[in-house]
Amino acid sequence: MSLTLRTISREQHLAYIGSLPSASHMQVPAWGDVKAEWRSESLGWFDRSGQLVGVGLVLYRQLPRLKRYLAYLPEGPVINWYAPNLEEWLRPMLAHLKQQGAFSVKMGPPVVIRRWSAAAIKAGIQNPEVKRLRDVEATVIEPRAFEVSDRLRRMGWQQGEDEGAGFGDVQPRYVFQIPLRGRSLDEVHKGFNQLWRRNIKKAEKAGVEVVRGGYDDLPVWQQLYEVTAERDKFRPRPLMYFERMWRTLNDEDPDRMRLYFAVHEGEAVAAATMLIVGGHVWYSYGASANHKREVRPSNAMQWRMLQDAYALQADVYDLRGIGDSLEDTDHLFGLIQFKVGTGGEAAEYLGEWDFPLNKLLHKALDIYMSRR
Repeated sequence: MSLTLRTISREQHLAYIGSLPSASHMQVPAWGDVKAEWRSESLGWFDRSGQLVGVGLVLYRQLPRLKRYLAYLPEGPVINWYAPNLEEWLRPMLAHLKQQGAFSVKMGPPVVIRRWSAAAIKAGIQNPEVKRLRDVEATVIEPRAFEVSDRLRRMGWQQGEDEGAGFGDVQPRYVFQIPLRGRSLDEVHKGFNQLWRRNIKKAEKAGVEVVRGGYDDLPVWQQLYEVTAERDKFRPRPLMYFERMWRTLNDEDPDRMRLYFAVHEGEAVAAATMLIVGGHVWYSYGASANHKREVRPSNAMQWRMLQDAYALQADVYDLRGIGDSLEDTDHLFGLIQFKVGTGGEAAEYLGEWDFPLNKLLHKALDIYMSRR
């Protein structure tokens, strides 16, 4: 297979994504508009007959005072990762990015290497000898993913760190997903643990109502989100980020992004954003008040979002990132415990990979990031 690569239009890019069962929300053209501090470009791979067979959204971040860029393909590119000629896909991409002034390339192959069932994770949590998710025997292993990893290393790609790289835009290596394809909604509900089912019922009895919001409701979202940021000690994104996210994603597809609120006695006490690309639905950002937690608004909201994802005939509802620590002293342990209660499964991706086009600048960036 002889492949050529060139810049393509947003329309070509979007049409190709639309022809697939799903792709990452970070690989749709509008994601480049969401990340306004980066310059974006749509790349297309063409076969010998001129057919478009793969796409990639590249984000370029300029180095201070230099016309050199970090080129980043979050959760991409969207290509055939299991192709035996993977080098033929990636070599022209590197040549093109170097020509564009990139000194280093970072990408996140959307390739799952292992999966763990909720039961396996629960058993790991209860075992005092198990410290991390990777200490638990995987329920499913994808052998082809190891082949992809080997090919990348042979080409000179370097495995990125699990966190802290890429100007703070590094994507989670471990995520938690609820498979929906081939399951009834009743089966999904029965997959919840007893505490989840009890909390959903408790919210219903307390009169928690889950409603969808719109662009004009984003300030209410922001208030809850900033309360959450203060409580969980992270730096919140500004309101204008979510306003831009809503406008750009929903201009591209009117149902790309949704906003949900859990309301109790007329007050919004929890909120979440949802993203949709084909058969993949993501719980993207979540927020909750410090009070009224006893009426379990977050459980009610997740159940409503899951039902809506099911109504969209989604294949998977993705709860996004988790840490891999199974120790209750870890600050992310509560997150994995909450998500495991849904009865879904943890998935480990190949992680992010770097290719230094200019080793000196790449090393300088590494040193700069490690000192931040």
